[in-house]
Amino acid sequence: MRRRAFIRSMAAAPAAGLFHFPCGFVPQAPAQPRGGMAQAGPFSPSEGANNPFGVAQGVHPGRVAWVRDTKATRWDGTTGKWWEDAYSDQAAAARMMSRVLRDLTGRKNDKQAWDTLFRHFNETHRAGGSGYRPGEKIAVKINCNQDRSAEWGVPRAGGPPGGFRGGPPRPPLNGLPSPHVVAALVNQLIQAGGVRGEDILLFEVAQGRNIGRPIYERIRANSNPQFQQVRFLVNNDYGLGGRLSPEPDESHPIHFSKAEVPVGYLPRQVTEAKYMINLAILRAHGMAGLTLTGKNHFGSVHFPNDGGWTPRVLHPQVLRTQAMGSYNCLVDLMGHPHLGGKSMLYMLDGLYASAHNEGNVIRFASLGDTWAASLLASQDPVAIDSVGLDILRNEPRATEVRGNADNYLHEAAQAARPPSGTVYDPGKTGRSIASLGVHEHWNNAADRKYSRNLGRKEGIELIAALG
Repeated sequence: MRRRAFIRSMAAAPAAGLFHFPCGFVPQAPAQPRGGMAQAGPFSPSEGANNPFGVAQGVHPGRVAWVRDTKATRWDGTTGKWWEDAYSDQAAAARMMSRVLRDLTGRKNDKQAWDTLFRHFNETHRAGGSGYRPGEKIAVKINCNQDRSAEWGVPRAGGPPGGFRGGPPRPPLNGLPSPHVVAALVNQLIQAGGVRGEDILLFEVAQGRNIGRPIYERIRANSNPQFQQVRFLVNNDYGLGGRLSPEPDESHPIHFSKAEVPVGYLPRQVTEAKYMINLAILRAHGMAGLTLTGKNHFGSVHFPNDGGWTPRVLHPQVLRTQAMGSYNCLVDLMGHPHLGGKSMLYMLDGLYASAHNEGNVIRFASLGDTWAASLLASQDPVAIDSVGLDILRNEPRATEVRGNADNYLHEAAQAARPPSGTVYDPGKTGRSIASLGVHEHWNNAADRKYSRNLGRKEGIELIAALG
């Protein structure tokens, strides 16, 4: 069912008494726009289907791997919490992680997959053809935007109970990363990638955010000593201990490519890393339309004169109400030498996806009324976010995918000569960054075919294992 028809049916159903909500699904009103922001209309691609542009990235250029397994998500929507072992299967998450890495790289086993990823990164960054070497740090950015108290999933005392001010109260089941997916990635890095635990840094440094017990304790519970050495970097640990605090590195600034946006900084612990993995969440957003790998680094930035460890000053630069062909600060983040420039792998955690950035987890009507139960991976940041957008825009319950949510993808794909005319140069090199990846939309929601799936030599290739 198309989005508009679905919304009309929801509006008419209560009076007619005809609409039946699936077990565990509670309908939510669209998030209230902030600060008097105008409401955006329904999302509609400006360029149609299978019209790729940009330069595809990766060993297999433009490839995005998508693995789905409902065995990993057994929650009934009511009992307990979705992140508990009774309702999230660690073995299934591990199988999904293995499959998505092998499908992405085209290798037969996990060890070969990681070796391919490391070697490709080093070859394309003129660092020789070697793989990972002990002592080389790997920073893993996860999206813990909703981890705002000592108790995982519980809103901070005094904060608005419904997320957006004026919204209805909601239970504390909002969009958090899956502890099982994070643990599966760490396990892969150590067991298959051969990475030392002390070389792995998980981080989320936005103001008041933490990496809570379900992730921290799941990794520390592993008896392998390497898992005891994994480091956690957060803004506020709420007295739980065992986590590091960020220190801004003023020697590697982010120069945003719009004059009124101030210079930002990153944690020194992140700039010291050689590699980065961007492990974002598959979800809509009430302000930007999307929060995927591009927006994940809103939780990485520091503005010394504009709030500290908060991206608030960047909010006006990502609005879904901006016209197509507008400057978007996400391109500067995606193209900065110490963020996108270090990223060897991009992933979207969609095990239990929420309605939007401050909403409840939802079953996907577009996936048979089951949890999203998905994991995506790519070496191309534009391609993976393009696929994430197509998945979300096809989901009638992800009502916040609105307006010009794909403006940043158009800008990033054409970063050397973007529609806005912006000179994107976040590293202050004196020249524009090159295309950051390839963007297009699939042919339709049933076949999910991109240009390379249709036999063309450009565009996105989607390898989907939707069991």
